[in-house]
Amino acid sequence: MASQASWWVSKARQLGRRVAARVTPVERAALAEWLTPAQLALFDGMPVADRRHGLDVVAALGPAGVADADLRLAALFHDAGKGRSIRLWHRVAWSLGELLGTWVHRLAARLPGGANAMARLRDHAERSAELARAAGCTPRAAALMRGSVGPDDAPTLAALHAADEAS
Repeated sequence: MASQASWWVSKARQLGRRVAARVTPVERAALAEWLTPAQLALFDGMPVADRRHGLDVVAALGPAGVADADLRLAALFHDAGKGRSIRLWHRVAWSLGELLGTWVHRLAARLPGGANAMARLRDHAERSAELARAAGCTPRAAALMRGSVGPDDAPTLAALHAADEAS
């Protein structure tokens, strides 16, 4: 099945990026030019792989992301709610559950530390939005993270999802 094969290729690519993830001092310094101190602290509190991914999603948005500050913030912080307790095996189990069915999530939840991790992965969009709001992001940026926007912002949300999948 071609779509399943491309899924595996995509996940292998994500794994490689996760293992090799770095944020350069230049990239970090550039963030200080457009983030508030609270937003910068939120960024710094994310695992390095999620920071790298957020930067990659912002870059994948291209000019649309540069022009739309809320979209740029949503791209940067959309995974902030996963937190530092999520391990690689949790992420693998979550992805396999998306492919094979939620029975994988239920099985992973039975392992030590699995229940909390599966719940955090399931609910990370809401938690990311809450953290972003606490750091001063707008309600619109939070709504983009949640995926709960009105019809006028549907194209913006689609651009965010496409950039997320491409990164």
